[in-house]
Amino acid sequence: MRIEFIAQAGVKIHTAHGSILCDPWFNPAYYAGWFPYPRNDKLDHAALGATDYLYISHLHRDHFDPEWLKAYCNKDAVVILPAYPLPELKEALQGLGFHAFIETQSGVPVRHGGLSIVVEALTAPTDGPIGDSALLIDDGVERLLNLNDSRPTDPDRLLVQGAIDICLLQFSGAIWYPMVYEMPAKAAEALAKKKRAAQFTRAARYVEIISPRVVIPSAGPPCFLDDELFRWNDVNDADDSIFPDQRFMVERLQAEGQAAVLMLPGSVGQFNAEGVFNVEHLQGDLSVQDVFANKEVYLRRYAADMAPVIAAEKVSWAGPRSNLVPELKAWLEPLMALGPRVCDGIGTAIKIQTDDEAIILDIPERSVVADDGREVDFRFTIPRYLLDHLVRTRTDDWVNSLFLSLRFSAWRKGAYNDYVYTWFKCLSVARIQYAEGFYAENGPTEGTFDLTGWQIQRRCPHMKADLTRFGTTDGETLTCSIHGWQWDLATGRCLTSDGHPLFSRPESEQAKVLAAAAATQPPPGPDAAAGSPDGA
Repeated sequence: MRIEFIAQAGVKIHTAHGSILCDPWFNPAYYAGWFPYPRNDKLDHAALGATDYLYISHLHRDHFDPEWLKAYCNKDAVVILPAYPLPELKEALQGLGFHAFIETQSGVPVRHGGLSIVVEALTAPTDGPIGDSALLIDDGVERLLNLNDSRPTDPDRLLVQGAIDICLLQFSGAIWYPMVYEMPAKAAEALAKKKRAAQFTRAARYVEIISPRVVIPSAGPPCFLDDELFRWNDVNDADDSIFPDQRFMVERLQAEGQAAVLMLPGSVGQFNAEGVFNVEHLQGDLSVQDVFANKEVYLRRYAADMAPVIAAEKVSWAGPRSNLVPELKAWLEPLMALGPRVCDGIGTAIKIQTDDEAIILDIPERSVVADDGREVDFRFTIPRYLLDHLVRTRTDDWVNSLFLSLRFSAWRKGAYNDYVYTWFKCLSVARIQYAEGFYAENGPTEGTFDLTGWQIQRRCPHMKADLTRFGTTDGETLTCSIHGWQWDLATGRCLTSDGHPLFSRPESEQAKVLAAAAATQPPPGPDAAAGSPDGA
């Protein structure tokens, strides 16, 4: 098995039974906020597009690049399709001319052309743009697990075929938190440090469970080349940036005795006869120095080259001015009526502030009105030209378009609320109905287990992760390392978001003392400043 790296989550897997092209990304994404890092625009696009199989993990635009796929990718390639509840990915690929599909079942092996293929599909409303996935390829010689930026709640399901030789996984930030939040600089710095540490911890935990022969850090970070956003690049190896580059993950894993390699666009790697994974860079080791030795110089040069692209993108967003209140009423009020569980989960009004106007989404009343001066718990400040574009195009997922662009700011009075997150990515009839169905069925399953003196439910109240694998505790607080959510064991209260209580019962004498003490104190509330490490 030979691995050809493209950038971000992009990789081409060469086997004796054909090649698999995964998540090729070249064009700017999220309102020209994100660019591939390191740059990959000089690669041989035609050669990369000549593939036998295509795998698009999910509809994030740093994974699904429709312009490139239309221009360069072999339309007769067999598409490995995750089992998503909505057909959006398949329909998007069909619209580009792809016609041959392997429609997988989540976690079920498929034999095709000498390959064994497993796709683990994640289908919660908060997973990707309604869906995320991981890919396992077994060519009869080696097994490769491409986690990209998915977070399987049951990683053991991916090990049933046998030991993993190569694992690609995300380690860096792919979110807007805490950068866009209106808060004191010191608080933002502290939260960014916490987020950066949580990213490494989560990735390291997956590596510990999977125990691959070699790890290839991938699926990040992007870089920010617009002058308005350039400050978010980690150019000084700062510990308060959520966008560390591949070097840090490689160094961390190697320090823990795990084989890990750095790959750049055009790099090719494979195991040699001695079982060592060798990497050859397109321009030798000098290319590594060029990218990382003086990162800011590299990025400034890249930004200058991409300035015309960014300018053209901004021109494309222009259009007629929207009549915001009536257009948002016509669009959003029917969705509010279709989403009672989501709306009840939000439970408060949301203000959308723009340059010259403010709109209230009165979620409890299921209505959209002009700003009437009321206090709200959530506020999103969006440039008028971008809000008009969202309304004009009826963009059904603001989370995976505007929010990831970092071209807005956010404020909240209370705790993180993942129903707000769900709402802004489900602005279509199909999406809101799916979210409603998911929440109607969601709940703890598979009983309880013992954890350091406490009997707790096995499945995380947030997204059903297996807490026997991802739960850690200091004796008082439970942390789920997939998303960094925390619970107070003595009360079961979620410390990350309103709601989402955890069943916990003291078993040891120490735990009983803590529970008894908690019963005489006001219950702890969520940390209003922190919120979810991945949240809105």
